[in-house]
Amino acid sequence: MDSVALQATYSDAVERAGGLPVLLAPRRLDARDASQVLASIGALVLTGGSDVHSRRYGQPLHETMRTVDELQDDFEFALLAAAIDTDLPILCICRGLQVLNVLCGGDLDPHIIGKPGVNEHGIPFGGGGTLHEVRVDPGSRLAEALGSTTPTVECHHHQAVDNLGDGLEVVARAADGTVEGIDMPGRDAWMIAVQWHPEDTAGTDPVNQRLFDELVRHGRAS
Repeated sequence: MDSVALQATYSDAVERAGGLPVLLAPRRLDARDASQVLASIGALVLTGGSDVHSRRYGQPLHETMRTVDELQDDFEFALLAAAIDTDLPILCICRGLQVLNVLCGGDLDPHIIGKPGVNEHGIPFGGGGTLHEVRVDPGSRLAEALGSTTPTVECHHHQAVDNLGDGLEVVARAADGTVEGIDMPGRDAWMIAVQWHPEDTAGTDPVNQRLFDELVRHGRAS
């Protein structure tokens, strides 16, 4: 049976920040529909989830992509495009960062696990996370939001940014060079995109919780 569900770690982090979390069920949207959906919310979180279909960036379906959901892709790409156009505060997490990169014309490495020189980045979809330190560019919007340039983060993903999308800037990397944070410098409205999962540790780590605190703060102000 189909279902619409999300790990409570996301909603818990939003609630701790003083926000009211609302889960949006995926459906087909055109640009006008997407703008109308966003008109009723104060900020947008694009969460982790299934792999972005590689047709979105001109590559064949990779053999490791077993959890592709094209309806979710269509829904999130439409929402994110509308959110960017309407200056809505945005927090993109894991898959969300990948959606942003592909939306802006970039692409993804479809499977980084086991590649020479690539450290452990956990296993997605319940396979287990990996804690590691990330280097964040001083002075970046991400560093300001975190209050740190060397946060310890938890990740679990098998895809990563390869070629960066237009108008985007890398602002955080793992020790092996994997992109961990990107920004859109030309956008005035608040937006953070991270490859790791801040919601996983936000309950005990104030640094990661700050991403949700800042999202809600900016959402209230918008």
